[in-house]
Amino acid sequence: MQMIDIIKTLCPKAGVSGAEGDAVKAAAKLLSEYGEVSITPDRNVLCKVGTHTEGRESLLIDAHIDEIGMIVTYITDDGFVKVSECGGVDVRVLAASVVTILGKEPVTGVVTSVAPHLSDDRDAVPEIGKVLIDTGLSKEELEKLVSIGDRVLIENEPVQLQNGFVSAKALDDRAGCAAVIRALELIKDKEYEKNVTVMFSSAEEIGCRGAGTGAYHGEYDEAIAVDVTFGLSHGENKAERYELSKGPAIGASASLSAEMSDALASCAKENGIPFQTEVMGGLTGTNADSLAVLKGGIKTVTLSIPERYMHTPVEVVSLEDCENTARLLAAYILARRV
Repeated sequence: MQMIDIIKTLCPKAGVSGAEGDAVKAAAKLLSEYGEVSITPDRNVLCKVGTHTEGRESLLIDAHIDEIGMIVTYITDDGFVKVSECGGVDVRVLAASVVTILGKEPVTGVVTSVAPHLSDDRDAVPEIGKVLIDTGLSKEELEKLVSIGDRVLIENEPVQLQNGFVSAKALDDRAGCAAVIRALELIKDKEYEKNVTVMFSSAEEIGCRGAGTGAYHGEYDEAIAVDVTFGLSHGENKAERYELSKGPAIGASASLSAEMSDALASCAKENGIPFQTEVMGGLTGTNADSLAVLKGGIKTVTLSIPERYMHTPVEVVSLEDCENTARLLAAYILARRV
């Protein structure tokens, strides 16, 4: 599959943190072509890639499968649905969004808004507790389909923009998952000296929970956390953002393995793969923070795809960056040990 096809397969699937089932099934099906797949009780997808040989160095490649969304907290007497957030939802962009309530059956709704003619303060951002969803149903009709605690998916189908850019919901981190799957295609039927396991982890958006449990299902010497990072957009500070189509960003931080950062950079240079360096003073805010301190410690590094408009329904990445992330992962796996 081409990168865009993997993204178009994964991004539309429902995968709000804590209810990742549809996304997990789609990911497991794609991974099954490359190795033995299992799903843990807390909804992590694990794939033992190819053949594993005792005594070889073991590498875990992680990307999270969950996405931000909302959870139903209340149904008003006049049939509107109140919600809370699952992960860091950007409340500024919710008004007039199309959503799906994942109840006994999917229920389509829209987030309410006040007409600009009637608004007292157009710049006001509502608190999440004041967000309402209109489904067109009465309270009595809703209660037959929707329960307190049901997840709410913020909808948007993937669309291709110009110059190889793509926009969709859940590119954080389905873009990372797509890059990992593409890397497995690049190493398929080739020889390499590592035992490779892929984990598409759950519940990253609510505190990196899935990675903290999923990695206990194996023994790993190294881990690469593939995620997204802040992509440069109009008028932003280049010193704090990463350019799209300039390659993935290799993490450098006190909480990461300098040895692995250097090794990834060397692989990129040797294979002509463009890359950027993402410097972080301490923790990374990714699954790397959980993986690095598991058990007796795992050498861990981040590899991140620059993304614009993070935590909105219109996240944007470059397909070229996704492909180069896949190429770099493949090069690292195939690299001969000295």
